[in-house]
Amino acid sequence: MCPMPATLGGSTAHGWQKAVKEKPRGRIHFWGESSCRASNRKSIAFAQREAVCIKLIHTSDWHLGRIFYKTHLTEDQAHALDQFIAIVRDERPDAVLIAGDVYDRSTPPVEAVELLDDTLSRIVLGLGIPTIMIAGNHDSPERLGFGSSLMQSKGLHIMGSPESCSPVGMADEFGPVWLVPLPYAEPAVVRDRLGAGEAKDHDTAMAVQVKAVLQAAAGAARHGDRVVAVAHAYVAGGQQSESERPLTLGGTGAVDIGHFAPFSYVAMGHLHRPQTLAGSRVRYSGSLMKYSFDETDHAKSVTVVDIDGAGEATVRTVLLRPKRDVRKVSGAFEEVMRGPAPGVSRDDYIMACLSDPDPVWDCMSRLREVYPNVMQVEWSAGMAGGGDVAHLAGAGVDHRNRTELELFCEFYEQVTGEPMGEDEVAAVVAMLEQVKAGREAAAS
Repeated sequence: MCPMPATLGGSTAHGWQKAVKEKPRGRIHFWGESSCRASNRKSIAFAQREAVCIKLIHTSDWHLGRIFYKTHLTEDQAHALDQFIAIVRDERPDAVLIAGDVYDRSTPPVEAVELLDDTLSRIVLGLGIPTIMIAGNHDSPERLGFGSSLMQSKGLHIMGSPESCSPVGMADEFGPVWLVPLPYAEPAVVRDRLGAGEAKDHDTAMAVQVKAVLQAAAGAARHGDRVVAVAHAYVAGGQQSESERPLTLGGTGAVDIGHFAPFSYVAMGHLHRPQTLAGSRVRYSGSLMKYSFDETDHAKSVTVVDIDGAGEATVRTVLLRPKRDVRKVSGAFEEVMRGPAPGVSRDDYIMACLSDPDPVWDCMSRLREVYPNVMQVEWSAGMAGGGDVAHLAGAGVDHRNRTELELFCEFYEQVTGEPMGEDEVAAVVAMLEQVKAGREAAAS
């Protein structure tokens, strides 16, 4: 069973009407003693203000402790989080929502834990902004949730496991708003922790979690109250990226978007491309940084959400600028060695896509003289026929019936995109004959 609803100030929802009447805090009323500063949007008298919206900041997929091609990204992540904190300071939201994959792995390195501690301290204690954080599929729910009961009184609500899915309440002049957590959980965990034998896959497990968290809020919520979910899942129809860890082996792990119909807004985590699913209020904020070379076209950002009295959500984004971008440079080796255009950093994380038909001696070392952070070299020569296996030389042929010369010629054409010339064939024939003679001599 899920626990009773909590509040952003750490007290229960009992007596929320009294708290709203007696403790106005700017445009937002918090049940109990909130950690949000009284000066938050207090410059205009309450009676003189026009109706305003609940403001939330939505982020996810920080992947603290990530290693990118053997390079630790902690410094880059700290740079991005400094910007995030500045956005929180400027926007003064009523709550920050962190939708999972806070860490990159279940046992994060010390520097990642220290970075998270510093970031949350600056937001919750320094700025006085309540924060809700859930576990994703990369996180260890138990490790992430350590000390969560103690931190709740300060305005930091951490939910790692489905049984810790206590809704968090707040209110504005239009009435209550419920923030309900839906942390990532394997179907087996949902069956065990929530006693739901019907949770056979991720889709049915999500249905069980949504039902449980809405039931937990039902004791205090009224019909028509606005409800916002913070979730971590792969919603069917979302656009995936290479850097996301598959949720299942042999299946999609997708959940149906229909499960989220009861919510005014769903702050989603897992997919790294920022996106709002068509015709819905389900949004992925995207990852903190680019974590693969297929994300070079992503514009990483923070999502700012305003929710009005009718529960309508309006979304805008604030861009994050990386310390070092993740991008590709293309062309012949000599062209790439000329370096970047004016104003473009040499220190970015680079994939070099080279079009040279011939191998380049000591390619990586020479490229790093110009681009110190070249991570990968990709050769595009010979790919004009397309990447489809059907176009590869020798595809579909039983190679046991091919001669060594035929195999080598096909390999050469596949790599270079051109057939071998007569002189090259003659050189290979001579080499094969020499090898054959050596084998015969060794066997005699």
